Amino acid sequence: MTTRSRALPTALLALLLAACGKQAPSPEAQTPAQLQPPVAATQPHEVIAPHGAARNDEYYWLRDDSRANPAMLEYLTAENAYADAVMAPHKALRDTLYGELTGRIKQDDSSVPYHDKDYWYYTRFEEGRDYPVYARKRGTLDAAEEVMLDVNAMADGKDYFQVGSWEVSPDQKLLAWTEDAVGRRQYVLRIKNLATGEVYSEQIAGLAEDIAWANDNRSVFYIENDPTTLLTTRVKRHALGSDPAGDPLVYAEADPSYYIGLMRTRSEQFICIVLSSTLTSEQRCTSAGTPGEFKPLLSRQPEVEYQADHLAGRWLIRSNWQAHNFRMAQASAATIGSPEKWTDVVPHNERVFIEDFSLFDDFIAIEERSEGLSRLRVLGETGENYVQADEPAYTMALSVNAEPGSEWLRYTYSSLATPTTTYELNVTSGERRLLKQEPVLGGFDKANYAVERLWAPARDGARIPVSVVYRKGFVRDGTAALLQYGYGSYGSSMDPRFNASVLSLLDRGMVYAIAHIRGGQEMGRSWYEDGKLLKKKNTFTDFIDATDYLIRNQYAAADRVAAMGGSAGGLLMGAIANMAPRKYRVIISLVPFVDVVTTMLDESIPLTTNEFDEWGNPADPTYYKYMLSYSPYDQIKRKDYPAMFVGTGLWDSQVQYFEPAKYVARLRARKTDVMPLLLRTNMQAGHGGKSGRLQRYHDTAEYQAFMLWQLGVK
Repeated sequence: MTTRSRALPTALLALLLAACGKQAPSPEAQTPAQLQPPVAATQPHEVIAPHGAARNDEYYWLRDDSRANPAMLEYLTAENAYADAVMAPHKALRDTLYGELTGRIKQDDSSVPYHDKDYWYYTRFEEGRDYPVYARKRGTLDAAEEVMLDVNAMADGKDYFQVGSWEVSPDQKLLAWTEDAVGRRQYVLRIKNLATGEVYSEQIAGLAEDIAWANDNRSVFYIENDPTTLLTTRVKRHALGSDPAGDPLVYAEADPSYYIGLMRTRSEQFICIVLSSTLTSEQRCTSAGTPGEFKPLLSRQPEVEYQADHLAGRWLIRSNWQAHNFRMAQASAATIGSPEKWTDVVPHNERVFIEDFSLFDDFIAIEERSEGLSRLRVLGETGENYVQADEPAYTMALSVNAEPGSEWLRYTYSSLATPTTTYELNVTSGERRLLKQEPVLGGFDKANYAVERLWAPARDGARIPVSVVYRKGFVRDGTAALLQYGYGSYGSSMDPRFNASVLSLLDRGMVYAIAHIRGGQEMGRSWYEDGKLLKKKNTFTDFIDATDYLIRNQYAAADRVAAMGGSAGGLLMGAIANMAPRKYRVIISLVPFVDVVTTMLDESIPLTTNEFDEWGNPADPTYYKYMLSYSPYDQIKRKDYPAMFVGTGLWDSQVQYFEPAKYVARLRARKTDVMPLLLRTNMQAGHGGKSGRLQRYHDTAEYQAFMLWQLGVK
């Protein structure tokens, strides 16, 4: 390996020595201009596509699937030491922000209890502790508490810990759960006797988080991951007390473009394997009482998606079969496999996108989206009604509704100024009850903030929804600092929900905006399809056009704009940094997917094969050329870039750490500006950052401090 000539060996050595715990110059005595960043070594490496196109990736050596390469770890450690040094003068601001962020949290809080069979279930937190306690009470909320899982005790002594999912057996006596102690989303299945407190000895590792009980109260279905690609590939059945090595295989998925999930139907009569690719889905079900072969409800058909649930002897289906924006239909056991025989419950509507539903004995609750906003429709014997909202930009969603016999519908409501609020609505009388609004401490008053819904024109004539919030008293005179957030992939809609972390920015006079760009599904299925594959660049230009609109309408100063995105939103950040670097003063890019072509050429990397329908397969020259034209890593040029903060986790299984590491290394070598560029690698975390509700705010405080420093916000 060779080192680029523009590196300063003495400065790099000092940083490496500091990272190893040896004496180095005090960062407090230095200014950022005097600090020299690490410079990664280069090593020629050709990445060759099946059609023969070749690219040199001089930082490919930073990839180490074992996470043990000393040279790679030394580089990441040096980058962390450099970030420490650059941010040292802003420690007071970072500490202040951390105090504000955590000071808004009611630490001894609990969720709204919900009733299921004989018990009330809830989650609670304790003062000063990072992890939840999952508990229940029998019969009444005045009964004695039964602690199912104290995650604080389970996480004790571990750098990372997360409970993926948990399920109580049908007889309510056993608990099965999945846990991850690394951050790589490779879970371990455990089982506990809730009556005695005994945790059984069998453990099954290398799993996805979903699990499902059979009605015999001793059989658990689980999903096994491929040890190399980490893809969900096989479903097995474990009998309590047996050797997991002998667990029978009940289903294997041969197509690597499909994800696997598990569910029990609302009627509790069926266990279903849910198979989904980007464009196609299939649901295979078996009797929960006498499990056998998992048979498809409707055999997979190209570009046909469906989601089915069962109650009161009928199947209800959400599907895009002959319905671009999806429709709701019902079917019997005899007709479920023949969509031409389904009966419409909610016909297709080009202006309304159906997202989800929940079944009750006497009504159906439907989540849908119109004009970029979510809403709830209730279909009952007397007709249909919509749940009302009070603000111009908001989000509304179904909450936990465990009992289908209830006449009360639970749902959540939130906006950029309204904390998440749980209501229940009596669908017969129309009575609405407020169950809980998430407490926000620190003197928060929603009356101090104003929310707007704007429509920014895209360069091709599309109308881009933009949600904006600011503190009242804000004057739209073109001088404010702005943080604009975006995602725009996978059809995931970025709803304008409350985020207490943003309050620290608003209270300092900033404006916060969410650009609901193409690639999401805010405006229906076409909005998604116009931001993927060979139309992916619409996602990036929409974000830039929304920025231009906000500046043109004086919501922000042209030289005080920050942009932020994570994961596929980090791809967005990398693209706009290359396409319009002068429009952004600072970019926050978290766990960013920035090496699009190399990753999508490598089917051993988790998620690659699942996502050919999202990005395209670069083995095809047409997709290769298009993806290469926007891939952030490949499009880095010798020019000025904004100040940038890039965050990653060493154990990330969704976007591998080496993508942002290589990206920063190449940026350092090619950019011509003197703006700070920081790479922060969490050495004990994965895609979601640190575990623990308080710990993750250290990361938030750091990148917010970086942003405020760069924007000149006092």
